[in-house]
Amino acid sequence: MTKSPVESVVAELEGSLLKDPDAYSYFLLVAFEASGLFRFAVLLMLWPVIRLLEMMGMGDAGLKFMIFVAVAGVRESEIRSVARAVLPKFYMDDIDMEAWKVFSFYDKRVVVTKTPRIMVERFVKYHLRADEVVGSELVVNRFGYATGFVNDDIRPLSDRVAKLFVDEPPRLGLARPGSSFLSLCKEQMQPPFMADQKYNHQVLRPLPVIFHDGRLVKRPTPSTALLILLWMPLGILLAIIRIVMGMVLPISAIPYMSRLFGSKVIVKGKPPSPASGANTGVLFVCTHRTLMDPVVLSTVLGRKIPAVTYSISRFSEILSPIPTVRLTRIREVDAEKIKRELSIGDLAVCPEGTTCREPFLLRFSGLFAELTDRIVPVAMNYRVGFFHATTARGWKGLDPIFFFMNPRPVYEVTFLNQLPAEATCSSGKSPHDVANYVQRILAATLGFECTNFTRKDKYRVLAGNDGIVSYTSFLDQIKKLVTNFKPFIH
Repeated sequence: MTKSPVESVVAELEGSLLKDPDAYSYFLLVAFEASGLFRFAVLLMLWPVIRLLEMMGMGDAGLKFMIFVAVAGVRESEIRSVARAVLPKFYMDDIDMEAWKVFSFYDKRVVVTKTPRIMVERFVKYHLRADEVVGSELVVNRFGYATGFVNDDIRPLSDRVAKLFVDEPPRLGLARPGSSFLSLCKEQMQPPFMADQKYNHQVLRPLPVIFHDGRLVKRPTPSTALLILLWMPLGILLAIIRIVMGMVLPISAIPYMSRLFGSKVIVKGKPPSPASGANTGVLFVCTHRTLMDPVVLSTVLGRKIPAVTYSISRFSEILSPIPTVRLTRIREVDAEKIKRELSIGDLAVCPEGTTCREPFLLRFSGLFAELTDRIVPVAMNYRVGFFHATTARGWKGLDPIFFFMNPRPVYEVTFLNQLPAEATCSSGKSPHDVANYVQRILAATLGFECTNFTRKDKYRVLAGNDGIVSYTSFLDQIKKLVTNFKPFIH
């Protein structure tokens, strides 16, 4: 079947494109990520009031009340940041793929939402490829703070939809019964959606969420949010115990004690023996999931393996039970540091340069391949229940604390065989080819997908900057200055 190039669709977001018709959990996310735990707790305590208003037929009032509590007094820029970096992951997890097949079939796509447009626009336009978003507008004062009010009625949106279709009404409306804009559409579909045969050839897919931020692992439904709040005090205590234990106990004793406090490490493959004699150290090339990757590696090996770091906080360095080698992102300076460490012993490096939570590997830097042929790829992965241990927008010093606040964190460490000589630069291969090869075999081991995204791409999406940190010492800055002026010195 062919379709006219002007055919259009209007779809309701909550309850149609998204399976869950209730937007409450997304406001909890905004409250937690944009404001903090106190606002999160207040909004949770008011959940019975919001539900009571809905039961009394005052759903609009309940929604306005929910918006006010979630965003009043919050900077508009912070709400946009959460909408860009946090919410898309949770929206994507709730997509109704049958509704998406129908929605993506049409050329002009409009999404109608009962939540403020600022919360959903990034997701529906970038990931769902919608052309327009119709929703309420937050009122922002002249200082850039949200007042908590909206300047448009939340439910009667049919007039705004009609303005987008002056010449011809939309072909199809996807919405629950009673949605006001359905009367504008030539055809209607209501959930549960069952895409018929004419939509099955559609190959367009939502753009995956590769980068996302925020501390919460699960979408905070009322029961999940209550569980998180009740766990917080115990989680903080547990994190303190685990961190102190890692700092004072011998590295060989940590695996046994960790099991007593709920942590688990799964090891696959055979790790190499420590460097000895005239041999240079082994370079462990790891996938980068959290800042705990090299710590877990050292724990598994039973010896402290120094790790190269890029931009972890000083607080995390103080808490680290293993030595850290802070790189500068100045190629010559960093190469010298890595060579010096390898001449002493083994070293761990994460060539992605930053963490990625989703099943994707970022582009590997080829620097490690230039410096040694003793390369052992290590596939690292982890599972946590409540809190993510990485952040691009927040304070990185809290990363280890949030990791250890999880009830039962699980790490998987898979050692691959050391690269044969013919797969290294000693056989004439370029560092770029070696790095790509290592990325591919690690991705295959984990069942991940390789990408060409870099650290800069991640921070541009999540934080709106390049993620560049200043150089860590005056000596390193002098070395960079000398390097830049080498062409002029004869």
